Amino acid sequence: MRAELLELAADLARRGEPFVLATVVRRESYSSAHQGDMAVITADGSYHGWLGGNCTQPIVKSEAARALLDGKPRLVSLSPEPDRELRPGVVALPMRCHSGGTVDIYLEPVLPAPRLLLYGESPAARALAQLGKAMGYRIEAGGSQPAAPARGSESLFAVVATMGESDEDAVALALAARPAYLGVVASRKRFTQIRETLLGRGVSAEALDSIKSPAGLDIGARLPEEVALSILAEIVQLRQARAEAKPAGFGDTIRNSEIDPVCGMTVAVATARHRAEHGGRSFYFCNPRCREKFIADPQRYLAPAAAGA
Repeated sequence: MRAELLELAADLARRGEPFVLATVVRRESYSSAHQGDMAVITADGSYHGWLGGNCTQPIVKSEAARALLDGKPRLVSLSPEPDRELRPGVVALPMRCHSGGTVDIYLEPVLPAPRLLLYGESPAARALAQLGKAMGYRIEAGGSQPAAPARGSESLFAVVATMGESDEDAVALALAARPAYLGVVASRKRFTQIRETLLGRGVSAEALDSIKSPAGLDIGARLPEEVALSILAEIVQLRQARAEAKPAGFGDTIRNSEIDPVCGMTVAVATARHRAEHGGRSFYFCNPRCREKFIADPQRYLAPAAAGA
């Protein structure tokens, strides 16, 4: 199983598809999970591997979704007494399995490398390619055809540093790729000319207004390497702001969850197929048998909750 999961992870990484690699790093009896058990959770919520009973899967998938959203690893502790597991750096959550064991799972998000699309053969473009590669960006040279837009959680940034060589054509091609950031290395006067030309070609004013020119943070850059540094610093600033904003995306549908009152499993509300109404409240179930048991005798399953309230 471990070898198959590592092969799957390597294949996903080669294809640039985001996923989370989850590993059991600690367990206490009685738990069906063992130290070293692994799972791969993909961006569509698919779950490959074994981390214990089925009652752990919804929680792991939910935390994996959060990891893919913020790009940060986390250590999740599932315990019948989560308050005892509270410590810095640990997400302590209740264990719903009847076995009552404790399992600590480390979740590592693996995200595709951000793409840096460069137009031009200028010294600034070459410096951007060198520095961007050192920072872990996947460098792509812009050609005469539009580049492939970003897919899924992939990030795409573009810089036009053609310095007078078909500037308008390069900007139009870069816009067609719909990058999260498009910077143009040009003077304000030159960019005004580029903008007017592209408006005449039918490019929208809104798209042109999204362009940053002169590109880069104002650090007094003069040399090509300094210009490249200022542009990449601006891109890093943008990426950090987007991460802190935590936009809605993958994982939202499994965050809103409820506990099956019969078996104690976590059920994603948005995708729940089995539900029942009682006392003006909706209840959700992992399977039809749990729903039938609840409908036959609701008080049997609600009484424990009421007693603990």
